[in-house]
Amino acid sequence: MFTAAWVAWIAAFVVIEGVALYRREPGDTLSEHVWAWFHTAKDTVPDGTTRLRRAVLACGMAWLSIHFLTGGTF
Repeated sequence: MFTAAWVAWIAAFVVIEGVALYRREPGDTLSEHVWAWFHTAKDTVPDGTTRLRRAVLACGMAWLSIHFLTGGTF
């Protein structure tokens, strides 16, 4: 059951991202949302939360990479 759910989730992502790429509108793709949420977009005006947002993104990506590369040990 979970395998089917994950496949459906990935399929939904592919469809959503595909539509966003096809439309070519600013702010549609996951990357553009992540850049906006974590203040990493080129035109971001830093504010009081910028460093925290970027640190959260860096720590989350580092953890996820280590998690996948170690088979869940960490």
